[in-house]
Amino acid sequence: MDFSLSEEHIMIRDAARDFAQTELLPGVIERDNAQTFPNELVRKMGDLGFMGIMVDPKYGGSGMDAISYVLIMEELSKIDASASVMVSVNNSLVCYGLESYGSEAQKQKYLTKLATGEQIGAFCLSEPEAGSDATSQSTTAEDKGDYYLLNGTKNWITNGGRAGVYLVIAQTDREKGHRGINAFIVEKGMEGFHIGPKEDKLGIRGSDTHTLQFNDVKVPKENRIGEDGFGFKFAMKTLSGGRIGIAAQALGIAAGAYELALKYSKERKAFGTEICNHQAIAFKLADMHTEIEAARMLVMRAAWDKDQGNNYDMSSAMAKLYASKVAMEHTVEAVQIHGGNGFVKEYHVERLMRDAKITQIYEGTSEIQKIVISRGVIKG
Repeated sequence: MDFSLSEEHIMIRDAARDFAQTELLPGVIERDNAQTFPNELVRKMGDLGFMGIMVDPKYGGSGMDAISYVLIMEELSKIDASASVMVSVNNSLVCYGLESYGSEAQKQKYLTKLATGEQIGAFCLSEPEAGSDATSQSTTAEDKGDYYLLNGTKNWITNGGRAGVYLVIAQTDREKGHRGINAFIVEKGMEGFHIGPKEDKLGIRGSDTHTLQFNDVKVPKENRIGEDGFGFKFAMKTLSGGRIGIAAQALGIAAGAYELALKYSKERKAFGTEICNHQAIAFKLADMHTEIEAARMLVMRAAWDKDQGNNYDMSSAMAKLYASKVAMEHTVEAVQIHGGNGFVKEYHVERLMRDAKITQIYEGTSEIQKIVISRGVIKG
C-alpha cells in the first residue's frame, strides 16, 4: 500500500495548479457574473492535454491514467468549477465513451478532435421527465434503414452551446424497455437540431447549460455507438467513470474553500488574536481537513480501481456521494469562517459554496449513489 504520488503525478498536479492560478484565477469572478467562459481558455486546456487526459496518444490524447485525471480535476476545481466540469464531461463521458465503445471510424472522425480540444463534446441523457430514471427516455430514434430519425428534447446539457459533438441517448424500441435504447453521435449543425437558451444557474455559471431539441434529425446509421440496444448500458458504464470526475471536482471545491478559510483565519483578528487561535474556528478547520482528506482517499481509490481494471461502480459512487457531501458542508463552513466577508464575491468562498451544490445532483444524484452502493453491499 503506497499513498505517495509518483514524480510524474506530482509534475502533472503542479502543472494543473500553475494553470489554475495563473490562467483561471484572474477573471474568475467576472466570468461567474457574466456567465461566460472564453474559448481561449478552452484552447489552452486543450494545448496542455487536459481535454483528452486518458485518451491514447494515437487519437491525440495525453495517455495519462485516472489518478492524473483526478489530480488535474482537483486543482482546476479549487479555482473554477466551470472550467473543470467542461474537462470532466469531455474526458469522462464523451472521450471515454467513444474510445471504449466507438468504432475505429468514429474514433478517427470524432475522438481525435475531442481529445485535443479542437472540438468539445456534450453527453445528452437527461430529459424533462428522465433524469435519475434514465430508462424513461422520451427522445426517440426511428430506424429508417440507412439512418435514424431523431426526435425529442434533452435538458441540463453541459457544453450544450459550445460543443461540436453530442452523444445522444434515445429510445428505438419502447417494447424492449432499456434494451431498446441506443446512443448516437450527433453533430452541431445537423438539420433539425436546435440549441435552446442558456440556463441561468445558481453555480458553475461559466459553464454553458442548455436544452436541446431534435426535430426529425437524420442521424446516419454509422453514427450509432455499439450494437443495437447498447445505449442504456453505454450510458451506465460511461456515467460510472463520470462520477470519478465529479467526485474529484467536489473534492477540489471543498479543498479550495478550506485553503481560503485557513489563510483567512490566520490573517483575521478578533479578541486580540488571529481567529484560528479560537477553538471554535480551530475545530472547524480540524473537521474540514479530516473530512477533505477522507474524501481524497475515496476519490483516489476509485481512480486506482479504474486504472487497475477493477469494477469501480461502487467505489466511484462512494467517492461522489461523500466528496459532494463534504463539498457542500465545508464550503458553508468556509463562508462562516469568513464571517461577513464570506458573503462578498471578492473572497471567492460564496462562489465555491454555490458551485458545490450541483455535485450532489448531476451525473447521478446522491440518492442514486446510495442505490448503487446499497445494491453492491447487498449483493456482496
